[in-house]
Amino acid sequence: MVSPFTSTVFNFVHATSKIGPFINPNSNFNTTRRFFAAMGVGDPKKGSTFTFEMSASTNGISVSTSMVDEDSKEEPVLVVVSFYRFTDFPDHADLRKPLKQLCEDLHVSGGIILAPEGINGSICGTRESVERVIRFIQSDDRLNGLRMIESPVSPEEEAIHHGHTSQSPLGAGEDAPFRWDHVRVKLKKEIVSFGDPSVSPSKQVGSYVKPRDWNALISDPDTVVIDVRNKYETRIGKFRGAVDPCTIAFRNFAHWVDEQFDLNESNKQDLATSIEEFDDRTESVVKEGKKLPRVAMYCTGGIRCEKASSFLLSKGFEEVYHLEGGILKYLEEVPEDESLWEGECFVFDKRVSVEHGLIQGNFKLCYGCKQPISDADMKSPLWEYAVSCPYCFSSKSEEEKERARARQKQFETWGVIGGPDKGCRNPTNIDNSRHKSQTSGS
Repeated sequence: MVSPFTSTVFNFVHATSKIGPFINPNSNFNTTRRFFAAMGVGDPKKGSTFTFEMSASTNGISVSTSMVDEDSKEEPVLVVVSFYRFTDFPDHADLRKPLKQLCEDLHVSGGIILAPEGINGSICGTRESVERVIRFIQSDDRLNGLRMIESPVSPEEEAIHHGHTSQSPLGAGEDAPFRWDHVRVKLKKEIVSFGDPSVSPSKQVGSYVKPRDWNALISDPDTVVIDVRNKYETRIGKFRGAVDPCTIAFRNFAHWVDEQFDLNESNKQDLATSIEEFDDRTESVVKEGKKLPRVAMYCTGGIRCEKASSFLLSKGFEEVYHLEGGILKYLEEVPEDESLWEGECFVFDKRVSVEHGLIQGNFKLCYGCKQPISDADMKSPLWEYAVSCPYCFSSKSEEEKERARARQKQFETWGVIGGPDKGCRNPTNIDNSRHKSQTSGS
């Protein structure tokens, strides 16, 4: 008959035991080390936790052991996951409350848009938490099959997310990919603003091209490559030879297409002029007035191309292709030495830009205009933190700049609402007052 002992957890510094001579409250650390060496567990550290079970029988005593080094425990790794799906979703508003509550319960941050045409979001959290949110979303059959892209989070951002450091005058967590304790779930008319309700990617969409096949397509002389993103995004990076529509917002893209691809002579000349900076191959196709037999388009993660390609098909284009997973998937899968991408890719979170392998890039964000800025831009006399940069200085009035300065001062004084101090008090002032009181009492 087996008579099992109860599992016991020991701490090496204050070990207690019912097991007799092996470990006792008076044994020193060296004695404990010899015990573990005899048990084949290894060399423990002081403060480590050791768990074992013993059972006795007529065949002898069996011992199972495990050791956990408390010092070696690490915070869970964070991930950023972007996702979307176009689908007929008339009751989208019903999902908002339970989805927001789940994200808050799991400490998943980011932004999610719900609309009659589907869902679009980008969230950050531990892998386990993010996967639970994704499973919840896809439990609705209409949202099953999300198109997703996962990006890593830098160690510095992880530390900020876990509340270990504060590198921003705006409060701990402001440098993390998203507000560390905040998620926005918004209801909108569209998951990506295009301005034409007749365009429906769930009904018709262009052909997807895998990242590994993209180079061959855009290198074909009969292909015109179009960057569907906005001017502030294309400014820091694009594919070699791509046509840049120079749009201010995605809503302008439809107008650009109507203007540039109308087959009258003036519009053909406008298009030729707009792409003079690109390669001779693309320019000659337009200048000779040939009907473009094939269009390849791309954007950050693929969602804008869904609408753009659907729009082109509605206009009579027959061959419309777009990069599956967008630039992000390309940078993740295609080796840098094979890449036709030039520069960095702007992203809509606190990373600002990413490079090959989706590692964080070198650009920062101007909080005055939300445009990406380089180290060189921040050396300009037109640069003022949280107020202006070379791209918005001349377009902002002095009144607007003063309001931005006042807002920044408020952040620096009171912190950010939703941060660790909840925007209530300035930790620096608290520390100073404590220091003064201690000094006066000595």
